Amino acid sequence: METPPALVPQMLYRHCDMEQFGFETTADLTDLAGIVGQDRAMEALRFGVGMPHDGYNLYALGSPGLGKHTFIRDFLAKRAEGEPNPGDWCYVNNFEQPHKPLALSLPQGKGKELRRDMEHLVDDLKSAIPAAFESDEYRKRLEDANAEFKDRQEKALKELGGDAETQGIALLQTPNGFAFGPTRDGTVISPADYETLPDKEKERVEAVVADFQERLQKIIHQIPHWRRERREKIRQLNQEYSLSAVGHPIDALKEKYAPWPKVVAYLDAVRKDVVDHVDEFRKSEDGSMSPLGMGSGDAFRRFQVNVLIDRDEEPGAPVVYEAHPMVGNLLGRVEFMSQLGALVTDFTLIKPGALHCANNGYLLLDAYKILTQPFAWEGLKRALKSKQIRIESLGQMLSLVSTVALEPEPIPLDVKVIVFGERLLYYLLCEYDPDFIELFKVAADFEEEIDRSDETQQLYARLIATLARKAQLLPFDRGAVARIIEHSSRLADDGEKLSTRMSGVADLLREAEFWAREGCLAVVGRAEVQRAIDEQIHRSDRLRQHIQEEILRGTLMIDTQGERVGQVNGLSVIDMGTYAFGQPTRITATTRLGEGEVVDIEREVDLGGPIHSKGVLILAAFLAQRYARNHQLSLNASLVFEQSYGEVEGDSASTAELCALLSSLANVPIKQCLAVTGSVNQFGQIQPIGGVNEKIEGFFDICFARGLSGEQGVLIPSANIKHLMLRRDVVEAAEQGLFHVYGIDTVDQALTLLTGQEAGAIDEFGDVPEGTVNFRVAECLADFSKKRHAHPPEEKSRRFKRRRDDSH
Repeated sequence: METPPALVPQMLYRHCDMEQFGFETTADLTDLAGIVGQDRAMEALRFGVGMPHDGYNLYALGSPGLGKHTFIRDFLAKRAEGEPNPGDWCYVNNFEQPHKPLALSLPQGKGKELRRDMEHLVDDLKSAIPAAFESDEYRKRLEDANAEFKDRQEKALKELGGDAETQGIALLQTPNGFAFGPTRDGTVISPADYETLPDKEKERVEAVVADFQERLQKIIHQIPHWRRERREKIRQLNQEYSLSAVGHPIDALKEKYAPWPKVVAYLDAVRKDVVDHVDEFRKSEDGSMSPLGMGSGDAFRRFQVNVLIDRDEEPGAPVVYEAHPMVGNLLGRVEFMSQLGALVTDFTLIKPGALHCANNGYLLLDAYKILTQPFAWEGLKRALKSKQIRIESLGQMLSLVSTVALEPEPIPLDVKVIVFGERLLYYLLCEYDPDFIELFKVAADFEEEIDRSDETQQLYARLIATLARKAQLLPFDRGAVARIIEHSSRLADDGEKLSTRMSGVADLLREAEFWAREGCLAVVGRAEVQRAIDEQIHRSDRLRQHIQEEILRGTLMIDTQGERVGQVNGLSVIDMGTYAFGQPTRITATTRLGEGEVVDIEREVDLGGPIHSKGVLILAAFLAQRYARNHQLSLNASLVFEQSYGEVEGDSASTAELCALLSSLANVPIKQCLAVTGSVNQFGQIQPIGGVNEKIEGFFDICFARGLSGEQGVLIPSANIKHLMLRRDVVEAAEQGLFHVYGIDTVDQALTLLTGQEAGAIDEFGDVPEGTVNFRVAECLADFSKKRHAHPPEEKSRRFKRRRDDSH
């Protein structure tokens, strides 16, 4: 079997030739319209935004930092400029049902105009109505009405008194009312004189008085009716003068707002309410207190106009991003104010939500934020399905309160919603929320990376120029652009790809420009970009430095020279969010006669993840498939990550674990100057893994610190060669022959490199050349099987029992 050669240095890093660029600095480039490599997402966005039917809202899938927000907002802003402005929305008082305010739709700018007109109307009526009621004509007609009542009452009493006087009876007015008394010579006689009258005279007087008392009662009973007639005449008089004061200004407003029937109907209701409550205007200047304890001006709050949405200065359709989509911020809310220790509210305290602001336009939301706000997601779905915005408090929604609350008239909803979120949230919503697919039918899937070609590198250069110009940064020269493109490939973990994570690129541009300004430079060069990258790493690599220090001090045991049986250097990656680094890990294996079980110690103590455990089970299947076709696999093996105190996950160490197992079985030592990474399948083929650059650099750093011997290196899957974008110092060491990277396809190639001995190819009959590693492994396993069958478990247990009995 041919030993794989070390990779040539040109395969370890894909350089970007800056000579391909026809510019000196990014100042010579034009801005890039759109976004690089997101054709699929752009087509989905155009389709979803242009589709007029219900349910075609969008979900933008992708990791944070891809530029989804910026691109979509810019796209929508340009599209919205050519769309009509949806106009204003106002809430006004419902005079028939004050707890159900009315919603008015008006063209752009008319909301504020109606509010001013109503303010002016109230101010005019405050002076016009008192003036009308203070006129001489009104006073005269009011006096006439009062005099008519008084004359009618006096006339009736006078007639009654005259008739009584002819009968010798006087009508007397006392503090307690009216009374009758007998008279003599026109003078009321005293009670004593009355007693001296003959009985017949007394009987006559009492009969006459009783008759007049009955007539008096009839008159008294008519007085309330006369008073009602007087009040009705006065009311009609007041209504007449109120209408004369109110009619002209309201008619003028009705004529002005004639194109909007709902506003005209509201003005008619205002007229009626003013006439019905004209006394409030007549007393509005006296500075009295309203029943709620505030100024009398509060009595006129019901005539105010609450301009909920004012788009007077907004061109085109609205584009709204809601950063805090709680229920109130999304659907609107009703606020309260404190009066005399109580919370009160009215239609003027209705506040808009993001749906109101984005109505007839576009609303942008973050999926995670809206899903973590109680009831916000359900409220959004309810509004989209009903196509109207209904403002309700949480107490009303959950039926927690039974008091009367405001119920504003729902506003018709026509909005295109774009939700940003990660792919996992999208798939979870598709699986568990049946409404999601009906309401968000368009998925705009943003690419995490794009192919790296000459064409995309040119576009990437224009993208860098666009980002620098938007951020008002210094221009970047060709070398700086080339280094940024190379770093983008490193961010993508692929030499043939470029990262589309724009936030990382923008951060690098700003930091490189900072170092350029520190050096008083007018143009950002390659050195400043490299320094920005180095500084980013330095700010985050404290843990990496401490781990490497412990390895060099011998606290964490890693060998980089010598040979060991059943011991190999595996490689792992520690991801700290914004920074990841690799470190070598000692993996050991022990083997013995047993029943075919490969024990993963990490799994036994619940420190092994499911993918790692799967990899170990594949090792057992590989051993049985290759070495125990004709007999039972009769070994027990133990695998462990030494000095590992946290969870181990992933199958990238399965090649290293298999090599350690085979080394133990064959009793062949493994070179400790090499490390290996890669996943293995049941047929011994090496599969690609992630984090290959970090793993190589992690082992290189330890070897470099101890001194490069020219023998150290790392074995990686051949499928990972295209992903290599190693640091410059690693590439330079490879150029000098001090460090090596090998690409392997099979476990036999790994064994050959790690042991320095021929692994041995197994032919179609299962035979292996003698003296090879595979021959020794097969021989060991065959010997285990013979011993196990010579002493089966039942016989061994009986012999053990006899020995134990003999000892007793």
